Amino acid sequence: MGSKQDVEAGSEAKYGAYDDVLAEPERELLLPTESYSPTTSTISTPRYSLVHLVYAFVGGAALCIGARFLLDVSGIAGPPPLGNDVRVQAPPYVGSSEVHQFPPVAPTNAFPDLFPTSVGYPGATPTGAEPGLIATAPYLPLHTGAAQLVAPPMIYEHIHSTHGDDVKEEEEESPEHYISDRPFNLFRSWGNLSPWYSVPRGAFGINGTAEPPAGCVVTGLHLLHRHGARYPTAWANYGGPAKFAARLHESASQWEATGKLAFLNEWTYKLGEEVLTPFGRQQLFDLGVSMRLKYGFLLKNFTETNTIPVFRTESQDRMLASALNFAIGFFGYPFEGQYQQSITIEADGFNNTFAPYETCPNAKAPSKSNRSLPYVKEWVSHFLAEARERLSRAMIGKDGLQGEFDWTGEEVYEMMQMCAYETVALGYSKFCDLFTEEEWEGFNYSLDLTFWYDSAFGSPVARVQGVGYLQELVARLTHTPIATHNSSTNATLHTPETFPLDHALYVDATHEVVVLNVITALNLSTLAASGPLPADHIPEDRSFRSADLAPFATNVQFQLLSCASTPEPQIRIIINDGVVPLHGIRTCPYDDNGMCPLPAFIEAQQETIRETDWAWGCHGDWEVPPGSAWNSTSGGAPQA
Repeated sequence: MGSKQDVEAGSEAKYGAYDDVLAEPERELLLPTESYSPTTSTISTPRYSLVHLVYAFVGGAALCIGARFLLDVSGIAGPPPLGNDVRVQAPPYVGSSEVHQFPPVAPTNAFPDLFPTSVGYPGATPTGAEPGLIATAPYLPLHTGAAQLVAPPMIYEHIHSTHGDDVKEEEEESPEHYISDRPFNLFRSWGNLSPWYSVPRGAFGINGTAEPPAGCVVTGLHLLHRHGARYPTAWANYGGPAKFAARLHESASQWEATGKLAFLNEWTYKLGEEVLTPFGRQQLFDLGVSMRLKYGFLLKNFTETNTIPVFRTESQDRMLASALNFAIGFFGYPFEGQYQQSITIEADGFNNTFAPYETCPNAKAPSKSNRSLPYVKEWVSHFLAEARERLSRAMIGKDGLQGEFDWTGEEVYEMMQMCAYETVALGYSKFCDLFTEEEWEGFNYSLDLTFWYDSAFGSPVARVQGVGYLQELVARLTHTPIATHNSSTNATLHTPETFPLDHALYVDATHEVVVLNVITALNLSTLAASGPLPADHIPEDRSFRSADLAPFATNVQFQLLSCASTPEPQIRIIINDGVVPLHGIRTCPYDDNGMCPLPAFIEAQQETIRETDWAWGCHGDWEVPPGSAWNSTSGGAPQA
């Protein structure tokens, strides 16, 4: 993505751009290996007396004692005593990039003509009725975990900074410690890097569930979802796994790791850049299956009108791959002929509601788009102070002195990022159990700070970037083409064929920053009820959580409903299976089920569209002071 996407990860340096990265043959030579040269011998069975056995035992014991003495003297049996004359270092390949290139560029056994994907004779192929869990089931299945990923067997709640790495905090209720209002779950503690999950019931303030209220039926669905889990991006406003790997690699001669960090002595950087991981692919496949099971009955509308759906995504590799994996889950393979995939271009200068920053210069100005940086830096200095001290003690410097190699707060933060990225890419990461539950709560909150101030209610460029999608949503809800394309909408692609207005099912794929832009532009103000986020503590009962709103494969369902109790059609917004209150929208009344009359909802969104000035928000000459000197809970730019 451009300079303002998925801001939580990556490195300003391009992936793998190390001057001295080892080539594969060289790495093989440098990696420790063992050679075994078994010999053969003729085995006989001599007879031994008791005297022979006693002498052998005594002699063997003497040899062991002597060998142990020699090993202790030489230092082979353990680390030598630290002193001024000792020099330690990690192997030179540590931190280098390890890449397994698959598939081969020109495999020697590839004969596609001999392996057709269809040979006829498919057998019987009658279909059955479409599923509709949202309408037929007494309750809906919840997405509660990531069965393919492995967490550490034990993560301590707290660790005394004065004790060793494995000493559990004795006074867990100490007022110095943050007490979470939810049970700890590592995979839900990574902010936008978390795999998506069904949020706890009532998480957004409505105790209802995604099933339609009694007396109501779902008549349509607009689905907006994020791509699946990916490798780090090429850019980060703070931290970045590739940056961490580069420092380790460049300084390998200056340190040796011990204790829980000992794995660093053999560690290499195994992450790619930008594209989906295998787990990310499965996330979107599973999401497609889930949506077909819940809303498959909506396809009957297409059969009746002799049409097929149009789903939309954009051109970035992970975006297109996410959309296609969703389609395979939703339609099955092969999906050709069952739907049409619109692919918009994400590149500088192209209007695109899924990448509005590409035509919004102010969204690329750091003082306006990266307002979270001072907040995140301050928070890291608080919540990682003990971890930084603890992990620095596990390092031996180049002169053999413990603690001589000192981690920075940002580098410790990068280790936490590495845990999340390695887990969703490789399935497991040794970085994860370096930290306590409380520290993971702090990491989660650091990403809340990042997205509140950069992409959501606390950003001066959030609403203006989300308004283009609002225009498209209103056009679909009113079955009326957009009259004036004055934002990020693309008039070229708004034709009856590529942007239909009369369908019962729409599916759009985008980035998490855009999902948050849209949530902000919709004025879902109950999610901002706890106000601007502080940088010195985690507020109790905070209303904005990036892990709830924008994890990998996050999904926002706009349900259209017909209810027997009212003549007006209703709309509800479901984010990751949690019902979002709509009474923060000016024209929407409070409703126990989170519903709003569709005409009232449209009226409020049209008002937002009129009041949001794209020219001023994206091209205007305005500034906001850094930090808390300027704050917002509406995601809008300061007025002229």
